[in-house]
Amino acid sequence: MLRHTKGSTHKLFWLHCLISIGMIALCGCSNSSSEHKSVSVFERVKQHGTIRCGYCIYNPGCMKDPNTGKLSGIGVDALQLVAKQNGLKVDWVEEVGWGTMIEGLQTDRYDIMATPIWPSSDREKLADFGGALYFSPVYAYVKGGNQKLVGSNLSVMNSPKYSMASIDGATAEVIAQKDFPKIRRVSLPQLSDFSQLLLTVSTGKADVTFTEPADAALFMKHNPGAVEKVGEPVRVFSNCWMFRKGQPEFKKLIDDGIEKITETGELEQIVKKYEPEANILLRREPQAH
Repeated sequence: MLRHTKGSTHKLFWLHCLISIGMIALCGCSNSSSEHKSVSVFERVKQHGTIRCGYCIYNPGCMKDPNTGKLSGIGVDALQLVAKQNGLKVDWVEEVGWGTMIEGLQTDRYDIMATPIWPSSDREKLADFGGALYFSPVYAYVKGGNQKLVGSNLSVMNSPKYSMASIDGATAEVIAQKDFPKIRRVSLPQLSDFSQLLLTVSTGKADVTFTEPADAALFMKHNPGAVEKVGEPVRVFSNCWMFRKGQPEFKKLIDDGIEKITETGELEQIVKKYEPEANILLRREPQAH
């Protein structure tokens, strides 16, 4: 027969207390999680009067002044305009990496990615997108004077003989996985500036990277002839705000706002303001009514 001493009974009492506290805490977390899932992004934004934004630094969609920390860019200015139309404020909550931005939406750390994002089939499985703000053609870029690739068929790069600079979770990596699965990767950290892709190519550490002319124009302004474009665009991407999946009311608020600033010409003025060179970004057309 098991005997309980006074000391063992005292220990068992506190053990039961700890288990009960743990169960209550778990129930509280479960209830909190359920409440979060039941509240839509639209309801939360309207209730608090604020759109909470995550962002990645990517020119010309979102840039940060290194001295003041102030954000600017097409996505930043346009979202502030759409928010103002709806009597809302914008809160710049968190700078994130390309590989973790969707997680932040899913865990409700912010309501929207203010940096315009290129939709892809993988991203669209996990998040939803608003309408396009503008469009970006994407080209292959190699080191200036690199005749072994310039003018050649891009398919030759699908070989371990060649290397590609990419940022973890960004579009160059997605393009390589689909079109050039055999090419060697020279991977850069998620929060790397996209100019680092072109720098890696211009210094011969990688043979090629994939990016848009807006990036290349800024890079070549300070590094003339360091890289050059190869062939035709490998993709044309729409630049869209991204938010948590299954938010039709919030999507309507965003899409209606984009259409309004398109019709008034305000979006065109914002795009022109941040376009590194004239007409290297493709424009959105107003929808027919």
